[in-house]
Amino acid sequence: MLDLGIDIDVWPWIWLTVAVVFALVELSFLGGTFILLPFAGSAFVAALLAFYDVAVEVQWAVFVFGGALAFAGLYRWARHHLHNELPPGVGADRLVGMTGLVTVEISPDDTDRRGRVFLDGEVWGALADTDRPLPAGIRVRVAEMRGTRVVVEPIAGPIGPVGPPGPTGPPRRPIRKDAP
Repeated sequence: MLDLGIDIDVWPWIWLTVAVVFALVELSFLGGTFILLPFAGSAFVAALLAFYDVAVEVQWAVFVFGGALAFAGLYRWARHHLHNELPPGVGADRLVGMTGLVTVEISPDDTDRRGRVFLDGEVWGALADTDRPLPAGIRVRVAEMRGTRVVVEPIAGPIGPVGPPGPTGPPRRPIRKDAP
């Protein structure tokens, strides 16, 4: 029998303390990473065994191996079911590669943050990595996202419709039939 110099009647309270401390550390400091939570659960199970006077060796085995097994199972489940990456084309990154129309001139330094581009039915704040300003009315392609603003580059040559295919292009003025 394992003799650590601790009274057998104290082990249930030790395991309960370990379970509560591990759970509090997990929730307070580790931010829900679920590193200590499986061991908090296995410490609780070891406390239940200690209340029924199961041998201390079995309690330790349940704590160590049960926590490791629960951690491995939780890790496999999380790898299979949880994904941190957004699929391509979700969020603002979907705009990269799209073509748009400059609606408000984009100056090279853009200290006043006024540059705007019409993309995918929305008006976005824009930056340009060019030496010259991009005047309103020219077509541009989104090169990257920088924070909440799109970084655009001018397009040389002919280009198709602005924005994605479909009804979300730029607003069109109706053609007046009575105009000369």
